[in-house]
Amino acid sequence: MSVVPLGPEHCDALLRFFRDLPDGDRTFIKEEVTDPATVRAWTTGGNRWVAVDGDTVQGYVAVLRLPGWSDHVGEVRLVVAPAARGNGLGRVLARHALVAGVEAGLTKLVVEVVAEQGAALALFSAIGFSGEALLRDHIRDREGRLRDLMVLAHHVGETWSGMDTVGVADELGEPG
Repeated sequence: MSVVPLGPEHCDALLRFFRDLPDGDRTFIKEEVTDPATVRAWTTGGNRWVAVDGDTVQGYVAVLRLPGWSDHVGEVRLVVAPAARGNGLGRVLARHALVAGVEAGLTKLVVEVVAEQGAALALFSAIGFSGEALLRDHIRDREGRLRDLMVLAHHVGETWSGMDTVGVADELGEPG
């Protein structure tokens, strides 16, 4: 399996990936990921990658720079196929996003996680993200239930020692 930049050649496989996700997983994705035009548009913007195994997409990650006065901040979006969860792929993709964000000059990365997603919270906490906000009853799932949303943040300058601890400094070629 390899992590590669999202390109036009991945559109059909990425659409299959998103269509095959359980409805509950798609509930918490901001974009209409089963729309071919949406996915095609992503191939021209950069800062999006897929984990591919042959012709199959097993994961997706993006680092989206926020606009205007928050242009030093990048939002991480990460999705792993249910069959590929629990084997470290999410961690590989999250670390990839962290490295890409630092290389892009971002000083803060954020990720939004539904409060009940314990594995995602643990994954991002392990690579230096910490809780920044709890938004109660902020999102509604497909059954109409309100859910809490957690915003986790990674302040690059403040947590470099944490990045060194998890090996990200080595990936960037920086001294620890």
